[in-house]
Amino acid sequence: MESRFFFIFLLLVRTITSISIVAASGGHWNLLQRSIGVSAMHMQLLRNDRVVIFDRTDFGASNLSLPDGRCRDDPNDQALRHDCTAHSVEYDVAANAFRPLTVLTDTWCSSGTVSPDGDLVQTGGFNDGDRAVRVFSPCDDGRCDWDEVSALGLAVRRWYATNQILPDGRAIVVGGRRQFNYEFYPKTGAGASGPIDLPLLRQTYDPNQENNLYPFVHLNVDGNLFIFSNNRAVLFDYRNNAVVRSYPAMPGGDPRNYPSCGSSVLLPLKASGSEAEVLVCGGAPKGSYIAVSTNNTFVGALATCGRIKITDKSPSWSVETMPTRRVMGDMVMLPTGRVLIINGAASGTAGWELGKDPVLSPVIYSPDSAAGARFEVQTPTTTPRIYHSTAILLRDGRVLVGGSNPHVNYVFSGVQYPTDLSLEAYSPEYLSSSYSNFRPKIVAPAASSSRGAASVGYGKQFTLQFTVRSLVGRTVSVTMVAPSFTTHSVSMNQRLLVLDSSLINDPKNSSTYSVVATAPASGNYAPSGYYMVFVVNAGIPSVGLWVHVQ
Repeated sequence: MESRFFFIFLLLVRTITSISIVAASGGHWNLLQRSIGVSAMHMQLLRNDRVVIFDRTDFGASNLSLPDGRCRDDPNDQALRHDCTAHSVEYDVAANAFRPLTVLTDTWCSSGTVSPDGDLVQTGGFNDGDRAVRVFSPCDDGRCDWDEVSALGLAVRRWYATNQILPDGRAIVVGGRRQFNYEFYPKTGAGASGPIDLPLLRQTYDPNQENNLYPFVHLNVDGNLFIFSNNRAVLFDYRNNAVVRSYPAMPGGDPRNYPSCGSSVLLPLKASGSEAEVLVCGGAPKGSYIAVSTNNTFVGALATCGRIKITDKSPSWSVETMPTRRVMGDMVMLPTGRVLIINGAASGTAGWELGKDPVLSPVIYSPDSAAGARFEVQTPTTTPRIYHSTAILLRDGRVLVGGSNPHVNYVFSGVQYPTDLSLEAYSPEYLSSSYSNFRPKIVAPAASSSRGAASVGYGKQFTLQFTVRSLVGRTVSVTMVAPSFTTHSVSMNQRLLVLDSSLINDPKNSSTYSVVATAPASGNYAPSGYYMVFVVNAGIPSVGLWVHVQ
């Protein structure tokens, strides 16, 4: 009886601007593919709902042959110089199907961004791929493949670097193994030709276990970059090569970057606001890598998160504790503005055979809840996802999860944690059929058939028409999500904006509504490119609409 009255109460609410009727303590898993032939070390969702997935080329044959007798001949390869197997695939979300792709130079532990026109621009790697630039332009006819633009497209070798798309459309490529500098791609603008020194990376370098690889990089709303390495961070003006602000060290002093492999997100931004917060979770205590690699001692992972408002004049970290320890986890922004923390292990670090005790239960973090009540444990998977696993948000609200290969080569038997070539989908509780009446459906605008997305200009209003059986209150929210390039617990370029919006009812149809939203004002908030836009009704999101912001 109490639950019935509570339900009626929700339907009567008219003045509260943020309501959620969905419980965060559930969700379910579905196996999509038992094997795609390639371990999902890297993932990127593109504007046509295809996901580009790839591994590395220097560990021998994969479990997927290249078609039409194609082979990769690489005299520099350290494992297999004549290789007729694929090391990359394109996964079609709608069809639940995949096809092999041909990547030539070694993509091991590389980085990437999506350009403003929707192409995946992928940089660096190992061996003959450490200065390479590769481009994948999405297509719908199954004919597109990797274009190896240049084997020497970068100024220096980039292995374990981080990329961030900038407001001017370029990508900045930060760090990499023994690279205490950054550069830009494409090579246009001031300082474009060569590497530029970034002292933070040298200052946070540990010669015994590094811990400054794959630094966390987030574009702040003022156009500067928040760069976090090891346990320290700065606000960096890349245009003038100047540190704007140094932040306090993360409490506890433990490292959070590779191989300690915590994870980080920029929390939801208000497109009309001037504040930004960063969340850093998990990792491995100082000395963990040495302990396990030299003495086979697996130290328990960190259970702490640090949260900091990077736009404050005197910022400080607040520390929270997750329900479980986690290293090598992934953090995925959900359309509702909540954060999914998924994958990883409870002890050890990243590296071959250096992690164990898989954490099978995801956790949802609710940024707007009270401190101490922000974490909720979700339904567990049965598949360990430890070293070299990934997770990304799909347009339908599911999270695609794959990978886990803690071995130098593919190993499927005789080990505690075999190489995993499967793909799973985690569906948060908001996709439960019990919430179908509250799920909005965007009916207009229809996506452009030529580019696959509606076009939106900076600062311009646009209208989304949607239907819903049960609207909770008079206010819905509109969120805009940039899909991330994900590898090694780093979700590059991921960001979510909560747009200013107002709701209009269609007097002719009680279940049809229009919401007028205002696009972000500038590229500082949302660099030009393709985003997924969602209508959210009381914590229940619609399927997203691809929008091209320019």
